[in-house]
Amino acid sequence: MPDHTRSSATPPILANAGTLLSRYDAVFCDVWGVVHNGVDAYDDACRALQRFRDGGGTVILLTNAPVPEHRVEAMLALRRVPRAAWDAIVSSGAIALRHLVEHRLTKLYGIGPRDRDAAFFEKAAATLVSIDEAQAIVATGLNDDRSETAEDYRPVLEQALARRLPFVCANPDLVVDVGGTLYLCAGAIADVYAHMGGEVFWAGKPHASAYETAFAKVAELRGRPVANDRVLVIGDALRTDLEGARRAGLDALFVAGGIHRSDVVGEDVAQAGRIVPAKLDALFGAADAPPAIGAMIELKW
Repeated sequence: MPDHTRSSATPPILANAGTLLSRYDAVFCDVWGVVHNGVDAYDDACRALQRFRDGGGTVILLTNAPVPEHRVEAMLALRRVPRAAWDAIVSSGAIALRHLVEHRLTKLYGIGPRDRDAAFFEKAAATLVSIDEAQAIVATGLNDDRSETAEDYRPVLEQALARRLPFVCANPDLVVDVGGTLYLCAGAIADVYAHMGGEVFWAGKPHASAYETAFAKVAELRGRPVANDRVLVIGDALRTDLEGARRAGLDALFVAGGIHRSDVVGEDVAQAGRIVPAKLDALFGAADAPPAIGAMIELKW
């Protein structure tokens, strides 16, 4: 049962999501932090999504992964996420690739690990060139997210800014949680460029292109458009998932055990593995905090 004693800005804490999910025709569900932790699948979350689909619902996995959808599917299989848990995937990588084609950007300065994100760079109909030759920067991540910071890229960003190059960010996340360790993402570099005054195309959440693509996919799968009030966003990040839901006019369910785990989950013996109401109040009490209609430690039917 929800806890209705929280302040008006704080979402009620839910033990189960089945009743809530039953109110919707479709969910736009984040992947990393909700469906898996970068290493293993969350079994309860996968079962909840499968049960939602069994009841006639449509699940769109909406991810800021900087790779085409077929690579996301392969990564899900590697982490033992059952295929029955989702209907379709919308990835930031695919959105970025489409943007490059639409804007005829064929000479790019690339940032990101070529081995990990090979599927993106191989699919891009473009040549990687020096910053002096480039029409744009495209970033899938840091070249070395174990030792670099976003500030390490400021010199090349200054060169790009001097030439007024657009920056195509194929992963708007600032950080990602990999088995409890946080690593910087392409969004951290793009954020520096934006604050410098550079033009950034954010290919993914919380931006409109992600939700427009997801709505189009739902309409295709269901044979008709779905109204906003029949779609639920499920995610663990206020900046991307919940803010994206707010901008798109959608309800959101907050999964507290993901990227904000240290902000809201207890650490002592009495509260370990549980949402601490006072911490949840503090997180959602910020003036710019996006709303949610419920909060759970992890998705569970």
